Amino acid sequence: MIFERDLKRLCVHVEDSLAVALKRIDENEERFVAAVSEDGVLHGILTDGDFRRWALNNEGLDLSRPTKEAVNGDFQSILLGTPVKKIESLLSDRIVFMPVVDNLGRLVAIARSRKRSEKLFIEKREISESAPAFIIAEIGNNHNGSLSAAKDLVDAAIDAGANCVKFQMRDMAELYRSVGNSKISLDDEDLGAQYTIDLLSRTQLSPAQMREAFDYCREKGILALCTPWDQKSLGELEQFGMSAYKIASADLSNHDLLRSIAETGKPVLVSTGMSTEVEIEEAIAVLKECGARFALLHCNATYPAPYKDINLNYLDRLREISKGVVGYSGHERGSSIAIAAVARGAKIIEKHFTLNKDWEGNDHKVSLLPDEFKKMVEAIRHVEEAAGSSRPRTPTQGELINRETLAKSLVANISIHPGDRITEKHIAVKSPGRGLPPYMKKSLIGKIAQRAMKPGDFFFNNDLDEKRSKARKYSFSRPWGIPVRYHDFLSIASLSNPTLLEFHLSYHDLSTKLETVFSTEFSYGLVVHSPELFQHDHTLDLCSPNKAYREESIKEFQRVVEIASEIGHYFPATKKIPLVTNVGGFSQHEPLSVHERQKRVDLLLAGLEKIDTRNVEIIPQTMPPFPWHFGGQRYHNLFLEPESIRNFCDKYGYRICFDTSHTALWCHHSGDSIYEAASILGPISAHLHIADASGTGEEGLPIGSGDIRFDRLCEVIEETAPGASFIPEIWQGHKNHGERFWQALDALEGHLN
Repeated sequence: MIFERDLKRLCVHVEDSLAVALKRIDENEERFVAAVSEDGVLHGILTDGDFRRWALNNEGLDLSRPTKEAVNGDFQSILLGTPVKKIESLLSDRIVFMPVVDNLGRLVAIARSRKRSEKLFIEKREISESAPAFIIAEIGNNHNGSLSAAKDLVDAAIDAGANCVKFQMRDMAELYRSVGNSKISLDDEDLGAQYTIDLLSRTQLSPAQMREAFDYCREKGILALCTPWDQKSLGELEQFGMSAYKIASADLSNHDLLRSIAETGKPVLVSTGMSTEVEIEEAIAVLKECGARFALLHCNATYPAPYKDINLNYLDRLREISKGVVGYSGHERGSSIAIAAVARGAKIIEKHFTLNKDWEGNDHKVSLLPDEFKKMVEAIRHVEEAAGSSRPRTPTQGELINRETLAKSLVANISIHPGDRITEKHIAVKSPGRGLPPYMKKSLIGKIAQRAMKPGDFFFNNDLDEKRSKARKYSFSRPWGIPVRYHDFLSIASLSNPTLLEFHLSYHDLSTKLETVFSTEFSYGLVVHSPELFQHDHTLDLCSPNKAYREESIKEFQRVVEIASEIGHYFPATKKIPLVTNVGGFSQHEPLSVHERQKRVDLLLAGLEKIDTRNVEIIPQTMPPFPWHFGGQRYHNLFLEPESIRNFCDKYGYRICFDTSHTALWCHHSGDSIYEAASILGPISAHLHIADASGTGEEGLPIGSGDIRFDRLCEVIEETAPGASFIPEIWQGHKNHGERFWQALDALEGHLN
């Protein structure tokens, strides 16, 4: 059972509107609110069911009506001080919560059953199995009694990526028998106590200084917690308004302090070092008896802790006996154990934090410096990202790219005619992996061929099923087209009525004699897409800080410009050829700083000035945060954030190719809205690549299979980019005679004019 004392999220005023009450119900995830008067007296409960019953009995749904009209006033409550076992006996699968009131009828808490997957909230920060690890920089007394050093530590913790900073507070006379006691001398203590008392006496912050430190944390926007070591310190911290408490391993068996902290109603984090399992279970019983929200932290309370004594496997046992989320409080050297703890399921990490390991005090020796702490945070976030889920495995986007190149496919071994029954002799296994995988050979044998195939043609899924999407005539009021290659543009374009063709060039195409590709002029509009990869694994980067690499990119890109101009001779309707390109700006191991990004922009502008663009318009495409460069993922840094893209275009006179898939991935990564991004990018868009996307890495997906609502996105595009041309940029859309392109155009025709 839990006593919910965070009544603000569970209550509304009786005169608040039903709209306010329903919003509160939605936000608190408890499916009810309590309605109270100004003096806190409970007047009723409003649940989802209560609202539905009220709505059915009242014509004309008016959510501006006061909540008191819909609340259920026939509720059962329990009096403050009722024994816990009595309260637990009243709760059941049907009665999952019960208000707790004082003798004046004022609501003081909500008692409810403890859920197995209990979420812990410290202010607005969720701690749960599904949330990222909550990372605490344990400052403790590492400020060595200096408020200035405490503030420096707070600043450094923020820069290092901590979610929280934690201090410690002691009243020395309350805590130690020989402090302020004329009958017991410090000489009566053993050496360890003498050293600790002397050190703590010199490195404490006063209550006033602690308050200033907490105020500084609030000002800087980082959560501050504190460990009270005694009842008097707890009283001081309650006056400060702490949002949660941490209990040190030394106080796990101090049930009086445990109970006092639990009865504040604040969430409690409890370290379990230097304790037996029996003592841990007894502490859990105390916390549950008080209805506390808590999480246990596995810990070995030695400084530094030997690796052989840490026993990370005990995290599993701790989770089992606490029935909740668990964490790890580490005193070992380095950060590898904390990172491993997250991989084992720890959702809270506490590590000591210092500015100088040589300062006086044992804690400094086992603390992380700011750069070490930052690397730990980064590694933890990488581990969390890599953890994924236990759902059935599917290949990632990068694997699919490599599978296309490295895997094998079923291909026609001999000529096949429509109506032929496919047999073993018709099939061969060859690379690359663009068609049906070899294990589907048995499914293919016996099928009736629906199309003519020559030796080497790939078999596709549609060869197993007669149903397939077919090209037709489409109606769009703006220029539209399809992506093509030299070898397929005639066959694909002839299937429909595109007004333009976008040629996607490979570096091999740059050496192709154009008279072997084009024999006449065409009336289509023309867009050209530059290669990204050139010979010798050279990925185009017009702003590389490596001068030789940058000059090579400029030289190769000039070749692309010249080839585009030559292609333009065969498409005279386009006077200035839009040239789509990824201009570069990627990094291998981490994103670039703002300063480094600006340096890349300066290099890009200098590089673009060297390109002869008389016949082309360079339109950089918007980029994803983690681009796939031929099966490997990197970090991109330019043409990501919509505002900065617009500023670049406005300042330097460029237009862009707005790739909806790429920008959706950036928005998912940054927390921005793809629809707001489209409203910013639309006016500077010369051309659109339209595809769906999912998460931060799955790009070029079929329309409707990812995260984008295309009805809404197309409305924005219609309003802000009415003249921009477009193609469906669906990954591997050209397969099976452009089947996925036609599917995309079918989906877009109703939304994009």
